[in-house]
Amino acid sequence: MKPKHCIFILCLLISGFSFAQKGGKYKLWYDKPAKQWVEALPIGNGRLAAMVFGDPLKEKLQLNESTFWSGGPSRNDNPDGPKVLDSIRYYLFNGNYRRAQVLADKGLTAKTLHGSAFQNIGDLILDFKNNGDFKNYYRELDIEKAITTTTFSANGNNFKREVFASIPDNVIVIKLSSDKKNALSFSAQFNSELKKNSKAIDTNTLQMDGLSSTLDGVQGQVKFSAIAKILNKDGKTEVSENSIAVSNASEVTILISIATNFTDYKTLSTDEVLKSKKYISEAEPKSFSTLLKNHLAAYQKYFKRVYFDLGTSNAAANPTDIRIKNFATSYDLELISLYYQFGRYLLISSSQPGGQPANLQGIWNNSNKPAWDSKYTININTEMNYWPAEKTGLPEMHEPLIQMVKDLSESGKETAKTMYNSRGWVAHHNSDIWRIPGVVDFANAGMWPVGGAWLSQHLWDKYLYSGDLNYLRSVYPVLKSAAQFYEDFLIEEPTHHWLVVSPSMSPENIPQGHQGSALAAGNTMDNQLIFDLFTKTRKAAQLLHMDDDKIPVWNTIISKLPPMQIGRYGQLQEWMGDWDDPKDNHRHVSHLYGLFPSNQINPFTTPELTDAARTVLIHRGDVSTGWSMGWKVNLWAKLLDGNHANKL
Repeated sequence: MKPKHCIFILCLLISGFSFAQKGGKYKLWYDKPAKQWVEALPIGNGRLAAMVFGDPLKEKLQLNESTFWSGGPSRNDNPDGPKVLDSIRYYLFNGNYRRAQVLADKGLTAKTLHGSAFQNIGDLILDFKNNGDFKNYYRELDIEKAITTTTFSANGNNFKREVFASIPDNVIVIKLSSDKKNALSFSAQFNSELKKNSKAIDTNTLQMDGLSSTLDGVQGQVKFSAIAKILNKDGKTEVSENSIAVSNASEVTILISIATNFTDYKTLSTDEVLKSKKYISEAEPKSFSTLLKNHLAAYQKYFKRVYFDLGTSNAAANPTDIRIKNFATSYDLELISLYYQFGRYLLISSSQPGGQPANLQGIWNNSNKPAWDSKYTININTEMNYWPAEKTGLPEMHEPLIQMVKDLSESGKETAKTMYNSRGWVAHHNSDIWRIPGVVDFANAGMWPVGGAWLSQHLWDKYLYSGDLNYLRSVYPVLKSAAQFYEDFLIEEPTHHWLVVSPSMSPENIPQGHQGSALAAGNTMDNQLIFDLFTKTRKAAQLLHMDDDKIPVWNTIISKLPPMQIGRYGQLQEWMGDWDDPKDNHRHVSHLYGLFPSNQINPFTTPELTDAARTVLIHRGDVSTGWSMGWKVNLWAKLLDGNHANKL
């Protein structure tokens, strides 16, 4: 090594400043700032989250906190259910589907409350007034370290920004640095679209307190308190209205804390200001290096359990957006392994033990009226979030969902009794942080009383990966109660005398020529879910040596469930009737639940049903919404067609 190179490296070590190494096995990287929200880089610790834009002139961190939702503790049961249930079943069995739907909309669908919306806390804006033109721009998300880094040059200075969300220290940490002294000057302020009070408490502390929005007549009751603590080694700070100006600093660390008054799904009694200040006061004495060390130890404990390598690729020299654009023709196998690990990164970042489960957008949301309220859509999306949990070595990340199922098993008991005069617990196609179990939106989407049956599969699947009988014993009452609901709710259909779920629908599809109604009885997905629920609950009882008297009851029910049927086009029927349309390209492929994530259909034991499932996928086509294509990737893989899975 030549002497001048040694001197250069020594200078880097002394200054503590260095640019991030461009690209790498675990890095998403880009050569320009994010222009829109979906281009920003996500960080999170399961409770706090930010989208980091990386703008050299005006940095923005869009902020979320997992318990910040609209409304407050609430229920959405329709007490008219017992008045209309028998009539709805009569009309379904006699082919008057439209009349059944009208009655369901009036007597079963929630009267007003259709769930709360996950909310956007707001933004922390860092306005760098003197950066001028910038060059050598680079930003990355290192998913091995869960850190975003932005570097660029401006006015003869090299600047670096590092951001991470710490699991152990419960704060978001920002470090701003320059390779030259006194080169950092900026103003910092909070902003939010919600009702809020934003102010500078002192020359180093910003605080924004606010209130969630009102939705479906439920007054916003969730309060938040966000605090930003600015810690500069040199330079000076001064207050300007509701912002803080930093001038001529060489290095600045900013700590962001957010807390709400959420205690649990029934209670809002926490002091959000004291809680937020507590996180700041505990993190403030720690150096950046200590905070970073704590963060890496906690995060990498999870991330480094799995090593997945499909080889290297020359395409990795390109920014990630270009790699994605070129993927179909580049044979970029390294991108596949990055994609796999990115999924693990997102689950670690949005779902931590003791917190809330990942919602429809994980934990990242820039709207107070997000698509589908960013709720828990439990007819596919919530479950899909957690398919990787046990399979990719992240069982702790599964715990928030398991707790939500336990919560719903309590709130859903009242719904089962109020709406259906049934024992046990029930949930439909949607829920929120308040654990509402009733029918959301309208009958053609929400009249699906098997959400609890699907969620219950996760309780059993988690046991399969651990073999922990103490855990199984803790969730067995939830499984048994879910089965108990269907013991009461299943009804004999008149043609074959099978036991069926009625009313229900096959999410969220309307059969052709079905009078514009999705409502039906004995839908294939329902039958598959009920079969799994009873067989798994039965096995759990046998393992725990409990409820021997229930085994014959459950055996009888299992024997009377409708079988899976192959229709006139060689397809696996979606409904009890042969109503499928080969031109139907609906995004849901609900009746293929039996293929994946269940194992009732597989190429080795049920070859005819496997061929019928393949026919369904061919009819539906490849192109669909993102989550639907994600499901289809798994389905084609289960069909042992790796090429088709790779194509998707």
